Amino acid sequence: MMPVHLRDTAVPKHEQLRAILLHRCTKELQAGDLMPSERKLMEDYGVSRITVREAIGQLVNEGHLVRVRGKGTFVASRPVQSRLHLASFSEEMRNQGLTPTTVVLFARLEDTSAATTRALRLANGEKAYHIKRLRLADGEPVSVDDAWYSATALPGLIDRDLSSSVYETVATHYGLTIDRAEQTVSATAADNDTATLLGTKRGAPVLYFDRVSFCGTEPLEHTESWYRCDRYQLSMEVQGQRRQTSR
Repeated sequence: MMPVHLRDTAVPKHEQLRAILLHRCTKELQAGDLMPSERKLMEDYGVSRITVREAIGQLVNEGHLVRVRGKGTFVASRPVQSRLHLASFSEEMRNQGLTPTTVVLFARLEDTSAATTRALRLANGEKAYHIKRLRLADGEPVSVDDAWYSATALPGLIDRDLSSSVYETVATHYGLTIDRAEQTVSATAADNDTATLLGTKRGAPVLYFDRVSFCGTEPLEHTESWYRCDRYQLSMEVQGQRRQTSR
């Protein structure tokens, strides 16, 4: 559609323009596409620079657009939505129509930290498989996973293909289903290594996950993960208790 000048109505012009630009950046354009300049929007819609900046500013604050100094305003990457259910990264991405890929940074048998020894219920001095991977969705880095696995329960795991879902590998080759996890989530700042892998700045906010996954009562995995906040969001349904009505 050809742009038309906005008219004075009960809806302020900046809200009208925001709605137009929101439709454009979510329905017509792709992540990384350049938005029209302020001057172009002023000419197309017959509005002031203040109106354009208000509309764009709202969309930037909402995460739909991102400003790059000296280059312009671009469509932001659309964040992955997780509903806090037990699923592998690969499964979550495919369910949202995204293509998951994994870069295996290393996979080796190592001594464990005290926290991992407790989490996997290892004997003192018992080693475990240490696997660190970078996870991507449609080619964009989303998370860094630093995981430990029981070598006793999963012998030879690091000799298998680790570039896809480890959960699927565990089920297929070991006949074990990871069916429960205990997980904590917090906000933290990316250190140098994490920032480099995720393609963000040192100190940028990331979501930190600490997770122990089980097959029945047996712990198989202890994972620390760091997710880019602008590419991964948590969503959940919260229900209150029904109140008993007195008669």
